[in-house]
Amino acid sequence: MDVAPDSVPLWRQLQATAAVIAAVRKGASGTAAVENVAASLRPGVQALAFHVWRNLGRAQALRSALVTRMPAPATDALLCVALALAWDESTAPYDAFTLVNQAVEALKRTPASAAHANFVNACLRRFLRERAALVAATDSDLEARWNHPRWWVERLQREYPQQWQAILSAANGHPPMTLRVNARKSHVDEYLAQLHAQGIAARAGLDQTIYLTRAVPVTQLPGFSQGMVSVQDAAAQWAAPLLLQGLGSSPRVLDACAAPGGKTAHLLEWSDPQVTAIELEARRMQRVGQTLDRLGLQAKLHVGDASRPQDWWDGVLFDGILLDAPCTASGIVRRHPDVRWLRRESDIAQLALLQQKILEALWPLLRPGGRMVYCTCSVFMAEGSEQVKRFVSHQADAQWLASPGHLLPAAAGGSKLGDNPAHDHDGFFYAVLEKRIV
Repeated sequence: MDVAPDSVPLWRQLQATAAVIAAVRKGASGTAAVENVAASLRPGVQALAFHVWRNLGRAQALRSALVTRMPAPATDALLCVALALAWDESTAPYDAFTLVNQAVEALKRTPASAAHANFVNACLRRFLRERAALVAATDSDLEARWNHPRWWVERLQREYPQQWQAILSAANGHPPMTLRVNARKSHVDEYLAQLHAQGIAARAGLDQTIYLTRAVPVTQLPGFSQGMVSVQDAAAQWAAPLLLQGLGSSPRVLDACAAPGGKTAHLLEWSDPQVTAIELEARRMQRVGQTLDRLGLQAKLHVGDASRPQDWWDGVLFDGILLDAPCTASGIVRRHPDVRWLRRESDIAQLALLQQKILEALWPLLRPGGRMVYCTCSVFMAEGSEQVKRFVSHQADAQWLASPGHLLPAAAGGSKLGDNPAHDHDGFFYAVLEKRIV
């Protein structure tokens, strides 16, 4: 993993990382919490925070074994950061004694927590003395073993009794940097040659997909600023072809919940649709515009609520609708490891109701014979197959066509719910719905 440069004291990195962990525990997204970190500390803090989130279940179990009373939130965050970084010697980014020393230093330099420095020092030194026994004692704890909340693990056990372990293992892995080559400007073989010419190892995937052997800054990608390529997970690249195949030439298409614009752009790269993109927040819609500008593409952009088309729809029916619905993001936790600790089980039902509301609001906007692609970056069935089963049971003119269904993370080897090739991708759900002509 990338760690802090030598010029930045480790205690400062640990101090800032603990603040990020504490912010997510209070309900902030990891992305927002990291963005609040000083620019000079941000790269190292992000790397450390990702490592912590991928090991936080074990860290919290170890903390419970070490203390009899829960420490104050800020102190507990720092203690768990140190335990998450130190518990597994094979992956620890720093020597354990250095971590202990610097964690204590971070507390001493935090006025609100300085009084707890000796307490944390005692806990961490006991951990170093009894590491093997403490780790063994927590092995049977579901959260410690899988580094996901207990409710999350138990839900996957119920929904995927044969695959839950593989799903969790994949979620704890490190994702590849996956590219989508802009078919209007290049093709896979040509772009692979450009990458190899610059010493960037890569391999081709399906269609316009390329996997990098090692992630690089986008500024190092040939032609990135000229729109030759975009960064997009392989599973997310299924959306455009699923919608556009069979719609004919120059279809009128709605991209609902469009930010950050990757799927909007892919629609326009794939063929020549007339795309209208809707996004609830103006700030997020700006990202859609920036994405299209870089790629030299155009769409009609509207800031609006997808569940209230009366506020923005012009009354002309669409040939196709892409609904990438708000969801728990449970399928992309390897890219956003904070999500597992941010979500609550009650969020699933709340988001399922929102998905239902948007589905029912947008369906009347689709012409007879048109198609809608409903997708979520979730592995939970309430946001995927169960949602679509409920919808088609209440819509007499809705036909569920052959669809990928639940695409499970790569290491899970596909899903029994769809004939999915075992490629390296995030967890997603796709359903293709056609409006019957009655």
